[in-house]
Amino acid sequence: MDRLPLLSILLVACLLVLAGCTGPAETTATPAPTNSTSTATPSPTEVNTTTTTTPTANGTLEVHAINVGQSTSTLIVSPTGETMLIDSGDFTDDGEYVLQYLQRHNITRIDHFVVTHADADHIGGNAAIINYYETEANGIGAIYDPGIAASTQTYEEYLDAVETHNVPLYETREGDSIPFDGVDLRVMGPPEPYIDNEARNENSIVLKLTYGQTSFLLPGDGEADQEQYLVENYGSQLQSTVLLAGHHGSASSSNPAFLDAVQPKVALISSAYDSRYDHPNTETLERLAARNITTYWTATHGDMVFRSDGQTVTVRTQQAAPTKPLALREGDSIAPGATQPLETRARVTANDETQSATPVTTDGGTITSSSLSLADVHADAAGDDGANLNDEYIVLRNDGQTAIDMSSWTVADEAGHSYTIPAGVTLEAGSTITLHTGSGQNTATDLYWNAGSPVWNNGGDTVIVTTASGERVLEETYA
Repeated sequence: MDRLPLLSILLVACLLVLAGCTGPAETTATPAPTNSTSTATPSPTEVNTTTTTTPTANGTLEVHAINVGQSTSTLIVSPTGETMLIDSGDFTDDGEYVLQYLQRHNITRIDHFVVTHADADHIGGNAAIINYYETEANGIGAIYDPGIAASTQTYEEYLDAVETHNVPLYETREGDSIPFDGVDLRVMGPPEPYIDNEARNENSIVLKLTYGQTSFLLPGDGEADQEQYLVENYGSQLQSTVLLAGHHGSASSSNPAFLDAVQPKVALISSAYDSRYDHPNTETLERLAARNITTYWTATHGDMVFRSDGQTVTVRTQQAAPTKPLALREGDSIAPGATQPLETRARVTANDETQSATPVTTDGGTITSSSLSLADVHADAAGDDGANLNDEYIVLRNDGQTAIDMSSWTVADEAGHSYTIPAGVTLEAGSTITLHTGSGQNTATDLYWNAGSPVWNNGGDTVIVTTASGERVLEETYA
């Protein structure tokens, strides 16, 4: 489809009112005149097909939910290190929490910046992030926007930053293409023509990311009409492992037919602990509870990372808190910008299939060659790796039906660094054990290498586990 440069369209189509889910009203402004910005239109891709070609999983896909209070911002890192930022938080903090998070995680370039819609609680940090990455870091590859304007100061500053730094700005609609290396990414909304008289929430950019057997659905602030459109046009293609609940868990989103189509194993809600809008709404939580959907909330779990190896999604959060939907509010609040490290809380398998395996006899008992698996690798500790060794770790899981006696087994890397598991360590069926690089007191769930420097190579390494008798039971390379 042919489209005019988006910046020019937005400058002449600004709305007269601010709608949607913003916080306190902000000063409105008329966008200033500007020279046209050179943009390209993404090539349309075929949508509403019954089959999708998914790249073979090779490495790890990470989806970061940043705790930004009554707002939302999501960072996605592809298996090859390509980055995508979706929204930037509320205008009241001017992108502070998002920028701090990106800097802590050494994100030096944003390859794709997706603006789901122009409400000020989703574009609040746009200008600051664009200015920072274009002047102090390695830039922004392109910005994707649904093309519906707002008449706010925040929106004007966003467009001014785009023009100042000449960042490519694409009008993005259903069926357009956002290439993301190693991941199948589909743009499912907004449709053309827009729905609901161009209401911003209902015309949010909707993304589905599929990696191996796992998938993530991110519907922005889509409400009942957009959800109905998605159900009618995509049906079972909406099915996803993880759902970022629309519109901060409001009653107008996550409707029954939509949840039944998506069938998520995990839902994520991004909103403030003391939300003035009562997000997440009790009605929404009841719908999630009725479907036994494990639910995480940024207000109580803090920053989160959902890490997929193509088969399993590992969930890591800053704080332990209830995940039963109707018990979410029983958790303690955690402030946006908190810097405490994340810990592994759960693992979600993409399907319930049990793979057969060949028995291997070891001194620790009879296990199958697939009983012990590498569930997680966190090679890049927050901040300075050498100063935060306990945030560098690997997680081993017993996928078998019986306990594994791991006494005197060794864990080694490709360079030959080796750690011997103490006597008496048993990994129960279905359980995990985390091996931290730093120092600490060993427990049933956590071991400490006591290494004086980082072990696992951030750019890729091999985890090798060997029994006391020399039988190699695990050798897995991560990117």
